[in-house]
Amino acid sequence: MATETLRNEPPEYFAEVALSKAYRLLNHGPTVLVSAAHAGVSNVMAAAWAMPLDFSPPKVAVVIDKATATRALVEGAGGFVLNIPSKAIAAQVLGVGTDSAVSHPDKLARHGVTLFSPPGEALPLVHGCVGWLHCKLLPEPHNQQRYDLFLGEVIAAWADPRVFRDGHWEFASAPDSLRTLHYIAGGQFYVIGDSLKVDSGH
Repeated sequence: MATETLRNEPPEYFAEVALSKAYRLLNHGPTVLVSAAHAGVSNVMAAAWAMPLDFSPPKVAVVIDKATATRALVEGAGGFVLNIPSKAIAAQVLGVGTDSAVSHPDKLARHGVTLFSPPGEALPLVHGCVGWLHCKLLPEPHNQQRYDLFLGEVIAAWADPRVFRDGHWEFASAPDSLRTLHYIAGGQFYVIGDSLKVDSGH
């Protein structure tokens, strides 16, 4: 499995998100990086299938295949982080999503992925992302074994305030490099596009 020394300092743009707004970090369906650390080992994998489930308390669902090294860390730690990567690190996202730490124990260094911890925590958060959700595992052994489906309760969240502030994504006014990724297949991503607000008539 991959090992990585956590860098204690968070990035320059790193702000706490109210839990009541945490679901909005995932509501537009971005590709995520799942990270976990247990017994001195950290790893990161990419996941296209993740979604919010509830508002209060906020909950999420993510598919983590049995073949991944990250899965054992999630189960051992009793939790995980959903990192929301930006366009700027698309190559790293593809790299850690393609290589497994089972066959490439150095995959984080190999793809230039670095981790950090927020103040007072020992969590594996990924640099270059624009949102982070720290999730406590809600054990559902049947779903995990049969469907590879993991549920988590969000207990802390952070975002890059240049692109997410006051509970809203602000892609139109942020640098293009901060747009989120949406994976299709074969190394192809789309990035989040233009805003379209429709008048409900009420």
